[in-house]
Amino acid sequence: MNILITNDDGIFAPALARLKEALAPLGRVVIVAPDRDQSATSHSLTLHRPFRIHTHEPDVYSVDGTPTDCVVTAWYGLLDRPPDLVISGINHGPNMGEDVFYSGTVAAAIEGSIQGAPAIAASLATREAADFVEPARFIARLARQVIERGLPRRQLLNVNLPHRPWGEVRGVRLTRLGSRVYRDTLVKKVDPRGRDYYWIGGEDPVWQELDGTDFHSVHAGWISVTPLRLDLTDEPARAELEAWNLVP
Repeated sequence: MNILITNDDGIFAPALARLKEALAPLGRVVIVAPDRDQSATSHSLTLHRPFRIHTHEPDVYSVDGTPTDCVVTAWYGLLDRPPDLVISGINHGPNMGEDVFYSGTVAAAIEGSIQGAPAIAASLATREAADFVEPARFIARLARQVIERGLPRRQLLNVNLPHRPWGEVRGVRLTRLGSRVYRDTLVKKVDPRGRDYYWIGGEDPVWQELDGTDFHSVHAGWISVTPLRLDLTDEPARAELEAWNLVP
């Protein structure tokens, strides 16, 4: 059993070591992670320059590229055989709702699924200093279930864990993606020379309080597990568009 761990926080993120330790009883665990923080890189690939791979120790590598580069690298040249399971994370910060489309963490798991392996994206819903030991143990238990039961082709699990003492975690909920309330998305400021400059992002995200969503569950102290599928086709819309009688 070959298990690939990657992330978008970079090779020195403390969660990697905790996760590798927790997964070790399940098989060979290989870390291939970016050499620096690659948060919000989504599913980007490095196409217009060469990149390098650095070996830190046996089965621990960094790539000067994106999380998706790391998965592709593991599949096509770095490992002697393809991974049987891909786990991306544990991200230091949540990946819920529409944020899954921006997340390098989720993108790496998506790439694993595209390549044909079951995949899990895992995130701890805080940016404060955190202990990843118990979250890593939970992800290892979930990984064992995935190995034993499998996942449908091109499906992955997006997991968000609440940041609270482990004894206060209420359990696990199977959820759907929530929805963000976007505000302060582009922040305009002025530098000391009087020139405008901009930051994307501003306040912490605000979420709609909808029962059954990832945000609502994590906020209430539950571990959220959201199954995602890669087919984004809206089948009812296809039928509706037939009535438009589109012609070239």
